[in-house]
Amino acid sequence: MSKPFGHSLLSLHVQIPFWICTLIWGTTWFVIRGQLGVVPPSWSVTYRFAVSALAMFAYAWFKGERLTLNGRQQRFVLVFGVAQFVFNFNFVYRAEAHITSGLVAILFALLIVPNTLLARIFLGLRATPRFYFGSLVAIAGIVLLFINEYRQGGGGDTVLLGIGLTLLGVLSASVANILQATRRAHEMPMATMLAWGMTWGTLADALWAWASVGPPTIAWNLTYIGGVLYLGIAASAVAFMAYFSVIRMIGPGPAAYSGIITPVIAMVISTLFEHYNWTAIAAGGGALAMAGLVIALSARRPIAKSA
Repeated sequence: MSKPFGHSLLSLHVQIPFWICTLIWGTTWFVIRGQLGVVPPSWSVTYRFAVSALAMFAYAWFKGERLTLNGRQQRFVLVFGVAQFVFNFNFVYRAEAHITSGLVAILFALLIVPNTLLARIFLGLRATPRFYFGSLVAIAGIVLLFINEYRQGGGGDTVLLGIGLTLLGVLSASVANILQATRRAHEMPMATMLAWGMTWGTLADALWAWASVGPPTIAWNLTYIGGVLYLGIAASAVAFMAYFSVIRMIGPGPAAYSGIITPVIAMVISTLFEHYNWTAIAAGGGALAMAGLVIALSARRPIAKSA
């Protein structure tokens, strides 16, 4: 097993999975938006991770990884799965009922903040000054994008509710990211860990959905079913496998740079399919976000405190 956080940000081993998850997640906001109002969000989340759990078990079996975990590992994976696949996504799906998918994607770029802080507190990872400077530049860009989207959304209590729900989703995702970066997580095969995490998440999602909105409902049309399969296989099984491999190689803070780029990709997709109009503020924000990424990527890998 390779040493945790022992890779360079610019390593090909990091860059390939980094861009796989980033490019996929840049499209998911648009797909999620298309599922709203069709099926209750809680059931849509449940279906998504039921599909992804099956895909991950199949992948783990194909790779020859062991498919079982002991009791201590299962308890750990249960906490991870609930944080990542229950709280995170239920908050996000509900947020998109109140604010635009672009604004949700932009707010999720702030994941880099709790990831970096919690990694410093719980993992002893100290980022370099260049990384912090690049992050500040990128966050300045995110603020400009946020201002642009907030103005276009018209403001108001509904927008504030959507923002609050998104930030709760960000915090839940950050907790799961830190758990994935711990040594206990490194002891388990990643595909098996994700498969069980998604399974526990699916069960918890189903219980919550049934208690909150009633028995399962589904829309048997190509758009909805296709969206569930895309979100379950590509955006969950493939993208999370790639993203968490990045976390294990470089740490949660740098890995969260994926979230800096996804809103820019999401806005490009919105330009192509939703006729999104770029303003000077939006263009400046996107440019700053990418400039911050370039600065941060030129930093050395995270420095871990001695055990």
